[in-house]
Amino acid sequence: MKRELTITSGPLDEAALALGRERSTKAGAVIVFLGVVRDEENSVPISILEYEAFEGMARHQFTKIFDQVETRWPIESIRLIHRIGAVGTGEASLWVEVMAPHRGEAFAACQFTIDEMKRVVPIWKKPVPVAS
Repeated sequence: MKRELTITSGPLDEAALALGRERSTKAGAVIVFLGVVRDEENSVPISILEYEAFEGMARHQFTKIFDQVETRWPIESIRLIHRIGAVGTGEASLWVEVMAPHRGEAFAACQFTIDEMKRVVPIWKKPVPVAS
C-alpha cells in the first residue's frame, strides 16, 4: 500500500491534489473526504479554527493508523493532508484520499482513518470567535 502523509500550514489546493493523484489500473474506487471549517463551533459563530499539533507524535500515530488500514483492507493507496495553523471558515483543513479495488473497502478505510485520527492523533483545534 502506498502511503502519503503531509502536515502543512499552507492551504489545500483541491484541484492540484486531484490532478496529482497517481493512477492505478487495480483501483476501481477513489474516495476523497474533504474536511471544511464550519462557521460555528458548539453553536458559537467563529471566524477561524487554529490547529495545533505535536507533529512527531502525530506522524507516529498516523503510521499506526495506516498500518491498521493496510491489514484490514486491500487498499492501493492512502493520502492524507492535514493543515495546522489558522484555517478560515469555508476553507479545507483535511484531505483524505483512499484508492481501493472496490468502493466498500475504500469507504470503510476512509471512515476508519478519520475516526481513528480524531481519537488518537494529537492535533487540536481552537475556535476563534467572530469579533463583535
